[in-house]
Amino acid sequence: MVRLGFILLLMGFISGCTPHGDFEDYTHPAAPDYSKDEAWACIPTRHNASDTVPFGSGEKDLQTSAQVDVFYIYPTLDLSGKNWNADIHDKKLNNTIESTAIRAQATAFNGSCKVYSPRYRQGTLASFYSLNGNGGKALKLAYTDVEEAFKYYMKNYNHGRPFIIAGHSQGTLMAYQLVQEFIDTTPLRNQMVAAYLIGYQIRTNFFKNLKPCDSATQTGCYITWNSIKWGEEDKNLSKFFKGVSVNPLSWKRDSGYVDALYNLGAVNNKFKINEHEVGTENKDGLLMVSAPKDGGYKTFGTGYHIYDYSFFYMNIRRNVQQRIDAYLKGH
Repeated sequence: MVRLGFILLLMGFISGCTPHGDFEDYTHPAAPDYSKDEAWACIPTRHNASDTVPFGSGEKDLQTSAQVDVFYIYPTLDLSGKNWNADIHDKKLNNTIESTAIRAQATAFNGSCKVYSPRYRQGTLASFYSLNGNGGKALKLAYTDVEEAFKYYMKNYNHGRPFIIAGHSQGTLMAYQLVQEFIDTTPLRNQMVAAYLIGYQIRTNFFKNLKPCDSATQTGCYITWNSIKWGEEDKNLSKFFKGVSVNPLSWKRDSGYVDALYNLGAVNNKFKINEHEVGTENKDGLLMVSAPKDGGYKTFGTGYHIYDYSFFYMNIRRNVQQRIDAYLKGH
């Protein structure tokens, strides 16, 4: 968790959004009741932000006919410092989650999956500043929600269907623990198409059985990368990103450069597709990313952390379908 803390410190928000008191001194938001639709940011039975597609893309939301589910966990978006954990009934925060993470990340799965995304009492941004103290406790509380949401999903919504686990940043921290606890060493491993554990440092020894994916159609494996600005791989903080890296333009772990011509489309802040935006190369456990073609993407220190999905939106969308097709053919 320290690794992700350094990533977020780079974003420059921590100092102004730290709660003025210890974790135990706060009255924490009430736990979500996952039997209620309001506890889900995305659920197939209710219209929500995951039902949209990029403007002018020609893509379609096909959740109604999807044979596979995705359990998606969004990243840290509470920067307020009002508490150590977010309130799932905070309307302003929920609007931010839906207009940013859900729109730019979760929608990448709606062409081939039913999208489930639980609201959870995420650790606020300040949590990553004290991982051995208050922040660590806040993140543990956040995980209890995600754990309960997954158990509720499996019991009430899954009905034996294949599923994908996906997350980003804090969402991947939650997803990694979920996969480790419920999937890696259990029969559920055979039901999981793949896990997209993006934007968090994952090492090869984190799981006992699951292996990194190394092709576009491999299943029962995990995909992960951390995007770094080209040429800044040797900066001091880069070491906190290093781990397994699967190139989202080739879906391989090798070190070959993949030209931007193979980038099917990045999604920009207007929710439109920009084709051939960036090229990529795996290098020393990092995903090196070339300068964006349109120049509208900003770095935070060495990272393109907030664009881990956005830069490769259409490649992810296509790949999800590829892995699902391979899984269904094999089962």
